[in-house]
Amino acid sequence: MSRYHMNKQDREITNPEIMEEIIRRGKYAVIALCRDNEPYIVTLSYGYDPQKKALYFHTAQTGLKLDFIRTNPQACATVIEDRGYIMGECAHGYRSVVLYGKIVVVDGLAEKKQGMEVMLQHLEEDPRPVRKRSLKDDQAYARAAILRLDIEEMTGTSGQ
Repeated sequence: MSRYHMNKQDREITNPEIMEEIIRRGKYAVIALCRDNEPYIVTLSYGYDPQKKALYFHTAQTGLKLDFIRTNPQACATVIEDRGYIMGECAHGYRSVVLYGKIVVVDGLAEKKQGMEVMLQHLEEDPRPVRKRSLKDDQAYARAAILRLDIEEMTGTSGQ
């Protein structure tokens, strides 16, 4: 897909390591989906798997986002590192990464477990209590849907 060039090229982040750092530090992504010319946007916490170059999410087994994904798996997401509002300048400090790719609904139990572990390691300081409380057996994985956004392309930008 052809992308537009960035107007303020001095703010463009082109270093993949910096973009990956922003993704590693982030805790949630805003995901844009489209179905039959109808847009939908949702914010989800995620876990980043650098080996697969993918984000994992968990959600309910049914719902609007799954309807959109099953109709059109193409997605665009953004992860933002908020550096705060800059008083007196009417500006905001930030770094962000925009991700393009396809979202897959994970089917296999092994990858569901792996995806959930990626999320726990990314989001929790100590994942053990969550594992103990919520992931007691394989049935816990049957009650949730695990999504994987396979990153095909990413761009970065920063402000102030």
